[in-house]
Amino acid sequence: MKQAPDIQRYSAPERLNHWLVAGCFLLTAISGLGFFFPSFNWLMNILGTPQLARLLHPFTGVIMFAAFLIMFFRYWQHNLIKHDDLIWAKNIHKIARNEEVGDTGRYNFGQKCVFWAAITCLLLLLASGIVIWRPWFAAAFPLPLIRAALLLHSISAAILIMVIMVHIYAALWVKGTITAMVEGWVTARWAKKHHPRWYRELQQQDPPEQQEKRR
Repeated sequence: MKQAPDIQRYSAPERLNHWLVAGCFLLTAISGLGFFFPSFNWLMNILGTPQLARLLHPFTGVIMFAAFLIMFFRYWQHNLIKHDDLIWAKNIHKIARNEEVGDTGRYNFGQKCVFWAAITCLLLLLASGIVIWRPWFAAAFPLPLIRAALLLHSISAAILIMVIMVHIYAALWVKGTITAMVEGWVTARWAKKHHPRWYRELQQQDPPEQQEKRR
């Protein structure tokens, strides 16, 4: 029996976009932890020196936001919550046992939650970050607002870090996910198992023969 051809899940620009966001997240989050906890001050050296970290941290954050915004406009329609997602959520105990539930599209409910949590946190981080950004913008805002923005920035950053940790864990948990983001391709078996509705939609749009030619 002939094996079904692999399916492209992410193009090269999509993968570059994703890893740009990931790289900026690491630089921004690690240096930010260095600001937040005195015992973690040494983490600021990820951007060279503590002085450079204070200068570059906002810029790596802005680049991360801009890169994720590209992802947002590319994927938001695939991340709208639908009825099948509620079935997935109600059967989370089966998901925890590595069982597939429901007729999942390109992204499952867990991935959608990560997507919307990430864009929400990034918007809050950008808005609060502008208010506390010295020496460029902070002088234009009153001290009480700056203090509130610092609190909001810290809380949003902590939530985003936890969200990304869940995202990384899930990617490692589901075999083939990391390969898809590194190489861009998944097997037909993987697609049918984890994202059956997405697989059917692809087959209707692009028959296996055409996929093989493009491959």
